[in-house]
Order: sequence, then structure tokens, then C-alpha cells
Amino acid sequence: MSQYRRVKIKGGTFFFTVALMDRSSNLLVREVDLLRSVYATTQKNHPFTTIAICILPDHLHAIWTLPDSDTDYSTRWSVIKNAFSRRVPAAPSRSTSKIAKREKGIWQRRFWEHTIRDDEDLIRHIDYIHYNPAKHGLVSRICDWPHSSFHRFVERGELPRDWGGDICDAAGMFGE
Repeated sequence: MSQYRRVKIKGGTFFFTVALMDRSSNLLVREVDLLRSVYATTQKNHPFTTIAICILPDHLHAIWTLPDSDTDYSTRWSVIKNAFSRRVPAAPSRSTSKIAKREKGIWQRRFWEHTIRDDEDLIRHIDYIHYNPAKHGLVSRICDWPHSSFHRFVERGELPRDWGGDICDAAGMFGE
């Protein structure tokens, strides 16, 4: 089996995409309270700071900063995924490989990470996270998606409630 190499930066800030195996599922929003509970427990036991997060039906995006002496975000994601998976039914059709590895077939095995390079990169990724529900056609106004740190940014006065406007006004915002 090939070894996947990940960047290791003590106290680094990283953007993540973590996805379900079934990209047509709505499991993450259907079980959002469970996901939040597992996430909070993991954060308590393996500290990290969440800069921004958005939970969508079939995937989530997050930006974390690790403690100064820590590089291990992989363990944190593994704990979150495993704890969540233990509390929901297995996917209806699992491969022999997944069954042999005692995987429920809920999550994609890997996740995607990007090392945040500077303040501009951080802002661009925060905006991407907050705009994602509109990008996927789930809402036309960013403020209408409940499972996002966008609301925390509004409460702190860092973004206006009407940030992103209507989907029609924001088309092409990320060059897509």
C-alpha cells in the first residue's frame, strides 16, 4: 500500500475537505447534532482551533489551527470519522475490502488538506467555506444555511449578514 504524505507544520493552519463515500447522501445534515457532538468531544480531547467550518449534506469544509507543538490533524479527523461512524448505520452496499477492514463505508478514506500560506490565503478559504452552500445550490443567500461558521462571523461583526448577496449577484465569485 502506498504511503500518503501530508505536510507537518507545528501549529499550522489548514483547510480541509472531508467527504462521504456516497456524494448523493444528506447524512451530515440529517445527523448534524451527532456530528457536532463528536466534533466537540474530539476538539476537547485533541485540541485545535476552528477558524471556519461549513457542514453540507455530503461533505464538510473546515479551517483549523493546531496547537504550537502539534502537527497531527490526521488523528483528529480519524477520531471524528470513527466516532461518527460508530453511531450511524453502515452504508447499504459495502465492498469486501471495507467489510474486511471493519469500515462502514460512510466516509471516503482520505481527506483533502491545504496548508494556509498567509492572511490572503486564509481569507480566500474562509470565503470559499462560507459561500459553499450557495455554490452547491442549497441556498440563494449565505445567511440561510444554518450549518456554517458564517453566523459566528456575522455575530462578531466580521461579515455583514448580506455577505455574498443573492446567488445571482455572486455568480463566478470563485471563478467557477
